[in-house]
Amino acid sequence: ANRPICYACLNRFRADHVRRLLAEEKGELSSLEEQVIESLREQESVSANVNEQFERQLTFGERVSDRLASFGGSWSFLIIFVIVAVGWMFINTVILTQRPFDAYPFILLNLLLSCLAAIQAPVILMSQNRQESKDRLRSEYDYRVNLKAELEVRLLHTKMDQLLTHQWQRLLEIQELQMELMEDVANRRNDARRPEDGE
Repeated sequence: ANRPICYACLNRFRADHVRRLLAEEKGELSSLEEQVIESLREQESVSANVNEQFERQLTFGERVSDRLASFGGSWSFLIIFVIVAVGWMFINTVILTQRPFDAYPFILLNLLLSCLAAIQAPVILMSQNRQESKDRLRSEYDYRVNLKAELEVRLLHTKMDQLLTHQWQRLLEIQELQMELMEDVANRRNDARRPEDGE
């Protein structure tokens, strides 16, 4: 009954056991859970660098829009924006007082700023949508890693329980043998004393 079992068979048994446990607990398994069970069977890692994987699938336009959105939300952009706006107003009100290219209400500056806002808003929205997709992918990987860790802990608990039960049985057997040996020694000692008592 205690024959050796190959490592692949043990992993297959573990995966089937985990599948049964999860099916009992939830009713049916999702594709993510199936992937985790498969990784248990194959003894492979489910963790991955989500950032690298996500960056690999981005197109050139998506990378450019992410960089533009990143720059548009930085202090550098804000400082450059203030310098350009103040410079524009200074040039048109102080330096070019006779023939300014954009007189006081600064209509051309307003047009440029409106165009900038019209372009910047969709770029930021696209970048936020990609960030949301990246967050969703990260949460899937976190779920996989957490599920596998939980299953591994369950397997370790099962192994520990089996080891404790097995060791307990062995300890009981050893204790019984020791008791028998002690009785044997006591009987021999008593037998050895009886002839002395008879003399």
